[in-house]
Amino acid sequence: MKIIPIHVLENNYSYILIDDKTKEAAVIDCVDPIKILNVVSQTGAKLTSVFVTHHHWNHCGGNIELVAKKPGLAVYGADARVPEINFVCKDNEEFKLGSIIVTPLHTPCHTKGHVCYYVTDPSTNEKAVFTGDTLFVAGVGKFYEGDARDMYRILFHVISKLPDDTWVYCGHEYTKTNLKFALSLEPHNEALLAKWSWCQDKQSTVPSTIAQEKLYNPFLRVNEQSIQMITGKNDPVEALATLRELKNAFR
Repeated sequence: MKIIPIHVLENNYSYILIDDKTKEAAVIDCVDPIKILNVVSQTGAKLTSVFVTHHHWNHCGGNIELVAKKPGLAVYGADARVPEINFVCKDNEEFKLGSIIVTPLHTPCHTKGHVCYYVTDPSTNEKAVFTGDTLFVAGVGKFYEGDARDMYRILFHVISKLPDDTWVYCGHEYTKTNLKFALSLEPHNEALLAKWSWCQDKQSTVPSTIAQEKLYNPFLRVNEQSIQMITGKNDPVEALATLRELKNAFR
């Protein structure tokens, strides 16, 4: 499979996912349909689907125009607020994009209808997850329609259960800001320092991997004593809530 990150708006990502065998393609989170269609045309692939992580306009604001230009597209999501949705994803109910297996993972917290899409290519054993505004490189999304307990369940009972070598493609380029916050908590974390050094000359820092995120993403480290000491909370859910408040106030 092939994954093409596309920069849109100020710091958003859309992605094009292509099945090498059938040349079927999907766009993840369409904001700028003209840009998407131009890139797809250059690949020679056929756009058949739209995977929407959540209903916020900067993740699906291009759906109406895209469907108007490409009638018959399958638009996947799990929220009635998503424009043009015509396939409602059920949690863990697989479907296919050509030969690629797609597993929607319900991750309600940033929004109640948020979905992450876990994709696997059986011919190469490549694995990736499109996390929208749930998981970022070294961070997580705000809890607009959920709370810390919801995010804890998502991080430790859904995201962390994916194979460690799964590529993570998130919805925004927030990496440097997230790493600055993480370094304020764990200034001696070697994996964190290495990531900070690596990203300095990068405009785009996607993808990371699940294994990497476990080493330096503070929100995935709330069971670690170092994070619990900083937050003053022994309960990991409370530590997660405190981390979110600290991050919201971080400048």
